[in-house]
Amino acid sequence: MAKKILIKTFGCQMNEYDSNRIFDLVKKIGFEKTDKYEDANCYLLNTCHIRDKAKEKVYHEIGRVKKIFRSKQKPLVIIAGCVAQAENQEMLKREPYIDVVIGPQSYHKINDAILSHIQKKKKMEETEFDAISKFKYFRKIKNKAGKVSSFLTIQEGCDKFCHFCVVPYTRGPEYSRPFQQIIDEAKYLSNNGTKEIILLGQNVNAYNDGKNRLSNLVTEIEKIQDIKRIRYTTSHPKDMTEDLIDLYKNSQKLMPLIHLPVQSGSDKILELMNRKHTIKEYLYIFDKLKNINSKIEFSSDFIIGYPGEKEEDFENTLSLIEKVNFINSYSFIFSARPGTVAFDLDVTEKKISKQRLETIQNKLYENQINRNKLFKNQTINVLVENLTDDKTQTFGRSEYMTSVVFNGNKEHIGKIVPVKINKFNRTTLFGEIVEDLDKKVA
Repeated sequence: MAKKILIKTFGCQMNEYDSNRIFDLVKKIGFEKTDKYEDANCYLLNTCHIRDKAKEKVYHEIGRVKKIFRSKQKPLVIIAGCVAQAENQEMLKREPYIDVVIGPQSYHKINDAILSHIQKKKKMEETEFDAISKFKYFRKIKNKAGKVSSFLTIQEGCDKFCHFCVVPYTRGPEYSRPFQQIIDEAKYLSNNGTKEIILLGQNVNAYNDGKNRLSNLVTEIEKIQDIKRIRYTTSHPKDMTEDLIDLYKNSQKLMPLIHLPVQSGSDKILELMNRKHTIKEYLYIFDKLKNINSKIEFSSDFIIGYPGEKEEDFENTLSLIEKVNFINSYSFIFSARPGTVAFDLDVTEKKISKQRLETIQNKLYENQINRNKLFKNQTINVLVENLTDDKTQTFGRSEYMTSVVFNGNKEHIGKIVPVKINKFNRTTLFGEIVEDLDKKVA
């Protein structure tokens, strides 16, 4: 009887990529994937430490598992990811139901940890920062994601030390994977049906392997014939180099949506955050890219109510949103993270922060609606990813990552098709596929 593993993933795209690679590993020791808790012999929670109450979510989820298995044999319980890295031994002491804690740079050791626990019934903790060994090991294990749009991690860790962020402590220092290793994985993904590659990194545009930077990676991946679209996330303004900007002049496959987190529109707050860029520098990047290619649009991240934020700082953020006209962004009230510089700072009054967040989000949502309105009665190119859950329509994405639902079929999956948009809401476009001219003539 096959062993079954349920992997639940919280957080960013990199965690999704990591979860897929973890499954590629545990298959080697006989595990099959399941999405039913009751069938699992092993439960793995891949955690994220960025947002509020991350640790509490882990214990809540463990409580759910305990209830499900109250009258059944307990599964092997593994906590992975950034919360595991940050809390490690504390988690094993606080919750006896947890068997293995493994950090994001130690995934290559997961099979040994599982087998060792099964044999010795001893709790295990693996949280060393060892990205080199991790990716060297993963090179031997093929990435079998096989999705139309696939994530590909090229860089991990962070050396920026923004005062609000735990990433340097949970993912370690910046590490760039070897150039050829990434190209080989991209080719393998392409051979298994991937049409779009999304390059991932905590600071993806800080990628640096010898003479090769992110621009060199994109240029090389463009040569893979069956890869039709290339994206990357998440970027830091400080690493938006001229060679990367110039790539937008002629690239045929690099998509025109740039996710470039700014966090605040106030230079004072950016300095307090230790962001290492100014609004003037951010707008230089914006203006240069728009001049190179007017089709380019921006999305971003905003932290509202950061310690020290006054009304003037908030108004500066609103002004920046109006100037750049971000078409899709994420905004959150500041949440202190243990171990960071900002943890001990005096926070902005919660009522004020909530009011500011509501104002910011209303403006950002208005931008999304206005942007989607422009697509009505227009024909756009859509990369088709899958059927909708009810199997009656198809789902894909525009060049700007906007969700598109239309009347296609499974033969369209993996293809870029023209879709005429007839309806929209804030997050999704709805339309009808446009028949090929050749078919109409025939």
